[in-house]
Amino acid sequence: MHEHTLAELSRLLNTGKISSTELTRLYLERAERLNPQLNGYINTTPERALAQAKAADLTILHKNHGPLTGIPIAHKDIFCVDGTRTSCGSKMLDNFIAPYNATVVEKLDAAGMVTLGKTNMDEFAMGSSTETSYYGPTTNPWDTSRVPGGSSGGSASVVAARLAPAATGTDTGGSIRQPAALCGITGLKPTYGLVSRYGMIAFASSLDQGGPMSRTAEDAAMLMNAMVGFDPRDSTSLARPKLDYTAHLSDSLAGVKVGIPKQYFTDDLDTDTANKVQEAIKQFEQAGASLHPVDLPNTHLSIPAYYVIAPAEASSNLSRFDGVRFGYRCQNPVDLLDLYTRSRAEGFGREVKRRIMIGTYVLSAGYFDAYYLKAQKIRRLIRDDFQNALKQVDVIMGPTTPKPAFKLNELIDDPVSMYLSDIFTVSVNLAGLPAISIPAGFSGQLPIGLQIIGDYFSEAKLLNIAHQYQLHTDWHKQTPGGFA
Repeated sequence: MHEHTLAELSRLLNTGKISSTELTRLYLERAERLNPQLNGYINTTPERALAQAKAADLTILHKNHGPLTGIPIAHKDIFCVDGTRTSCGSKMLDNFIAPYNATVVEKLDAAGMVTLGKTNMDEFAMGSSTETSYYGPTTNPWDTSRVPGGSSGGSASVVAARLAPAATGTDTGGSIRQPAALCGITGLKPTYGLVSRYGMIAFASSLDQGGPMSRTAEDAAMLMNAMVGFDPRDSTSLARPKLDYTAHLSDSLAGVKVGIPKQYFTDDLDTDTANKVQEAIKQFEQAGASLHPVDLPNTHLSIPAYYVIAPAEASSNLSRFDGVRFGYRCQNPVDLLDLYTRSRAEGFGREVKRRIMIGTYVLSAGYFDAYYLKAQKIRRLIRDDFQNALKQVDVIMGPTTPKPAFKLNELIDDPVSMYLSDIFTVSVNLAGLPAISIPAGFSGQLPIGLQIIGDYFSEAKLLNIAHQYQLHTDWHKQTPGGFA
């Protein structure tokens, strides 16, 4: 039963072949038995889950249900869940019990979904490997000596290992797409502002975006139908006409123009990854799409621009964690300054401190114009590159990551190399565009991801293209050994 997609589970629940309670118990049992190998969940919420499942069964019995009613889901621990610890992977919030639901959680609850628990993540979403979590690293189910990617590595790991049929994630510089690629699942980063950030603990407010992580594009479309919507509590939320993201999944790819940027296929790209991605792109051509070279000349500036802008916003957002109002507080402070200093020094991990220091520096007097302002100008150039390219083509395709999953501890002491693992994803966040990563093959036993980038609000087109690819391939159907 755990091998079924959301769409398949929806049909089984609708016909009464399984109950939500039975399904929820199945996933809770798998999590209890298999999670110790992965550390993908920080905690599960069995009482909440079984209560929601019981309510879902009654709703289904009375024929008052939707397509997601009764289906379990896991939430990245960056989303507030009422009455549940929400730590953001940090010692700073280890004792924080959320007093309300994030809008994403609220919407998925309203759709009848069942919350299994909270998934592990890089501390405050700062990382590309889920190794900076206060609760220890998450491992990749395809090879538990390797990372699952980050910062949504816990979500990617539990979906890949079939410990949850789907999960929520957040993407600030690739944190949905990169772990989706490394774990062999589907991950969609929506257009900035399309999914509410209310109740999602902030890292970099102009970049953060929540989205779905699932096995298939069809499942991601079902989740998008529930997650998207204007939220007056989020000042960056966009009011858009309501769409059915499943409506055009079956559209033909005939006439679709696919852009191939030369900047995504350089010597820095792992050879096997390049070959698998190029093979995947050729299948779109066979399905009726046409391939066109496009130019994204400022791609090489995306990493330096991102690692000025994101830490600057992080240093501002994380200033609220001061040991006074909530979260970790040091023992026996001698005065207010000591309270602030030791609470932050003891509560934050090394990577978070590094980014706060960088961000504070680039925002300081004398350096603002030289660093932060210049990075924002580069951001506009990157956005313009995408806009010029997307005037010529419908979507842009390339690798999601420069290589497959790397080993645990391989890059933890080399932050620059770690940052470069996001080279193909951060520019999308800087531009605010939507993008999806889908499984496109294997390098040995390790998954390879194909990234498809679209224009603003083109999520339905991205999901259509991804779904058509998945109808003719079975990469997304593969299960890691030991988790079948």
